Parts: sequence; C-alpha cells; structure tokens
Amino acid sequence: MNYLSKIMVIAILCLGIGLLWLIDKNKLLKQEYNNINQSLILQIAENKDYQLRINQLNQLDNRHLQELDHAKKEIDQLRDSSERTPERVYIKAECPKVPASSTAGLVDANTARPTDTAIRNYWVLRERIAQSEQIILGLQDYIRQECIQ
Repeated sequence: MNYLSKIMVIAILCLGIGLLWLIDKNKLLKQEYNNINQSLILQIAENKDYQLRINQLNQLDNRHLQELDHAKKEIDQLRDSSERTPERVYIKAECPKVPASSTAGLVDANTARPTDTAIRNYWVLRERIAQSEQIILGLQDYIRQECIQ
C-alpha cells in the first residue's frame, strides 16, 4: 500500500501543478483578451471619428460642387442672354483711331465689338475663374476643418 500511496501523492502533485499551470495560463489569456478588447474599443471609436470626418468632407465637397454648378449655370445664362440680345450687353471696347487724312463719314463707321475669339475667351475665363474660386474655397475649408482643429 505504501507504493500505491506514493503513486497517488505523485499523481495529486502532478494534477495540482497542472492545475496551477492552467490557472496561470488562464490569467495570461484573460489579460491578453482585455488588452485586445481595449484595442478594439479604441479602434471602433477611431473609425467612427474617421467616418464622421469623411462625411463632413463629403458635405463640404458637395456644397462647393453645388456652388460651382450654380456659377456655371449663371455663366451659361449670361452667355445665352448676351448671344440673344447683344445690344443689351455692354463691353468696354475701343474703336481704332481714324487717320486724320480720311474723310469722317458714317459710311465707314463700325460698332465697337470684340472679336469672336475674344468673346469665347471671355466666357472660358469666367468659367475658369468660377472653378478656381470653388477649388480655393474648398481647400480653405479642408484646411480649416482637418489641419487647424
């Protein structure tokens, strides 16, 4: 019986040591789980903040695109109006000087009018100015919202 009790004591000691090892391993796994869980909570909060910032930037972008679209429509409306009723559009222009030796008659008189190329360039420049203005305003809003907070 003495031999059997020694085996039982050794078996109980081995089970006790195994149990202590499992308890220690369980504590380590709980600590690792808590660390990962905290990291996940922080990541979720960061993602929500990032999504909010993306939505705000999309709203800014949409607002500036709408303003640009409105400016383009206004320019198109002005262009159409100027083409339909050119006598109502006032453009600063100068007539070429008539040499003193020529006769001053109304037969040679021309109305002051810019060239067709100048008119096209004028409307292209108006559109580009409107686009540039919206791009600059959009970039300024982006800097205010993302960089200066």
